[in-house]
Amino acid sequence: MERFFCPTCKRFYSLHPMRWRCDCGSYLDLEFKSKFFTKIILKRNPTLWRYREAIPIHQATFILSMNEGFTPLEKIEFKGGQVRVKMDYLFPTGSYKDRGATVLVSKMKEWGVKKVVEDSSGNAGSAIAAYCARAGIECEIYVPQSTSREKLVQIQAYGAVLKKVEGSRERTAEKAMEAASGIPYASHCWNPFFLHGTKTFAFEVWEQMDWKAPDTLVLPIGHGTLFLGAHLGFKELKEAGMIKRIPKMIGIQSASCAPLYQAFKKGWKETRPIEKSGRLETEKETIAEGIAIAKPVRGRQILEALRESGGEILVVGEEEIEDTLKEMGRKGHFIEPTSAATIAGLKKYLRKKRQKEMVVSTLTGMGLKSTGNML
Repeated sequence: MERFFCPTCKRFYSLHPMRWRCDCGSYLDLEFKSKFFTKIILKRNPTLWRYREAIPIHQATFILSMNEGFTPLEKIEFKGGQVRVKMDYLFPTGSYKDRGATVLVSKMKEWGVKKVVEDSSGNAGSAIAAYCARAGIECEIYVPQSTSREKLVQIQAYGAVLKKVEGSRERTAEKAMEAASGIPYASHCWNPFFLHGTKTFAFEVWEQMDWKAPDTLVLPIGHGTLFLGAHLGFKELKEAGMIKRIPKMIGIQSASCAPLYQAFKKGWKETRPIEKSGRLETEKETIAEGIAIAKPVRGRQILEALRESGGEILVVGEEEIEDTLKEMGRKGHFIEPTSAATIAGLKKYLRKKRQKEMVVSTLTGMGLKSTGNML
């Protein structure tokens, strides 16, 4: 039996499109048991839906797919050695968020939902809007006023109603949650079905590495939807006896907005407002808008995953991000600044990695989404 459960107060809820958080205020997780049949997987098309016994959509008629997933795992040389980098900017909407959107919107279709609301700094909004267009589901996307123009154009191209909000990313979420009082909330950070899409990152890496897990994963953290999804995916593989251990998880944040870095370094279980110069700051400007999240919804869960895996968080500055954008362009990859922040952090990690350590990272979004931030 599948159901929502609250990791804070241990309450359970039946699945329902209007249920997106616990009555205690906490985020919810999904009680679901994944199964893996490698012989069957190998016979299927190279999309993330090849692992459908591990994805909580049971009737194929409700699956909304644009043949997304199974992105290349490329070997790239950096100072410090060779690593494997997942090309997740090659999804239909240009970012890894399609992993979560294809599953979450498929579930909304299964539920018979006619309209949803979502808030986003851009990429999740684009992904939800695209899959809602495929499903014939109306969609309202709330975005910060500062969101890059390219992402706004993309969201509108899918026919979504765009709602611009003055103020912080957190203010945008507040406005969306107000709207969600009467409309299902297709939130990429609150709704656990999104994480059951992003976990396919782990399944693909496992298969592409000959059914083995890497030693270390280096991933970006804003709300942590890819980070938590990857951790969940490898955890399910371990529970199913497919791998022996979960990779060490390394999270990357921008130094301009790093609440999780602060919490991790100080040994906190939760994130807190960022202290600087004797006053409280929630966020500062960074070109890596995709990880500029001052109050991550699942902050406690991210910190638990980091510590459980023996990982850590690294921060990168704006100059490092800009230099890495140029470097990756010279390697043939036109990526958005958030992806460059991840690779900048990866390079920092490589300076101290073990000689034979197998490291995997990712390029999460294409550069065409944020050209205005790069000029």
